[in-house]
Amino acid sequence: MLGFLITLSMAVWFASFRMVERKPVAEQTAAQVVSVVTITRAALTHSAPELRQELLFDLMSNEGIRIYPLESTERVELPPEDSLITTMQDLVRAKLGNDTKFASKVNDNAGFWVSFKLAEDDEYWLMLERKRIERISGLQWLGWLSIMLILSLVVAAFISQLINQPLAKLAFAARSMAQGKQPEELPETGSSEIVEANRSFNQMVQDINRVESDRAVILAGISHDLRTPLARMQLEIEMANLSDNEREGMQSDIQQMDAIIGQFLEYAKPTDAVEFTTPVDISALLTEVIRDAERRLDVRIASKIDSNIKIMGNATELRRVINNLFENARRYGKTVSTGICEIDVRCCVKNGQALIEISDHGVGVPEEDMARLLRPFTRLDTARSQANGAGLGLAIVDRAIRRHGGTLELNNREAGGLMVSIRLPLAEARIKAS
Repeated sequence: MLGFLITLSMAVWFASFRMVERKPVAEQTAAQVVSVVTITRAALTHSAPELRQELLFDLMSNEGIRIYPLESTERVELPPEDSLITTMQDLVRAKLGNDTKFASKVNDNAGFWVSFKLAEDDEYWLMLERKRIERISGLQWLGWLSIMLILSLVVAAFISQLINQPLAKLAFAARSMAQGKQPEELPETGSSEIVEANRSFNQMVQDINRVESDRAVILAGISHDLRTPLARMQLEIEMANLSDNEREGMQSDIQQMDAIIGQFLEYAKPTDAVEFTTPVDISALLTEVIRDAERRLDVRIASKIDSNIKIMGNATELRRVINNLFENARRYGKTVSTGICEIDVRCCVKNGQALIEISDHGVGVPEEDMARLLRPFTRLDTARSQANGAGLGLAIVDRAIRRHGGTLELNNREAGGLMVSIRLPLAEARIKAS
């Protein structure tokens, strides 16, 4: 944009200059031609005939002026049509006479040719070198304009770099913040706008860190203050004189409350509370979680797991993710015909990433509600009567996968049921990237 504006301004200036300079240049050139012709004619008129040859030689060698007799048989090429040349010719004719002739070539000799008379039948050509009357050519102007444009672009690039460098640092710090990293404090120097932006960003980072610290304290307090009464209630139920149905119902309510509290605490857990720098054999972890799920839950799991697939992450966090997905399938993905939850698990390497697919054989999810499932505190209407949680299961899974640098995708299977696809970077790829 700077280069375009500079080029446009120079083009306008050049056009204006050529228009403004035309008349003064024409007058100056005409005065020079008239002066040369007048002096030359006077010198030839008052010189002795035997000395004219020597005079003509001196004019040619010292002044670049050549004098030739004008003959009717000569091949004459008129000057080009140009407003400056036309104006100059009119001014010269006004001084030397209307019968003054002009030419750009005579007998194929290029120059600025102008005629004058010593007597009625004694007419001559006076030839001046074109460089004495020509102004700067268009190519010369183009060369100067090109140099000015290049210099202006270099300066514009330097200025742009000075402006963009602090913005690039701010963008990098913002990306680091979005990835859960602690960015370095931005320098509060430069223009007033940059200083204000960096100061605001630094203040925001400090406020977020303070909020994270306060949240950790609050979570610890919630875990203690809510679960301690639940434990006492559980003890009192065991000791109370209740029927088995009443005891089981109250214990089930307490377990649901404890599970909801656990979901809240898990979702609100700070990102930096988990380390993701340990190599994890996801193949072995999946096999172990499947074995445990088949023992604890009323599910049937068919698995196809490639061996020795490793990622960088936290094994506890990943185990919780898989268990949440199994629990979600157990609640909402039961096969309609049998009433039993059947889960298919597949794990392989695809496109340089670890791909984990967990699918059930239930009724699936309406396409218009698919995106809502990953939002916190969201449950579909058809599942509310069965739900024992707070609608945070898939939101917790999505957050955990994003912490590991992966992606989570939900799709309906063609044969019916919901498929959860998880893609995680391999350990070798993350090590190289770091």
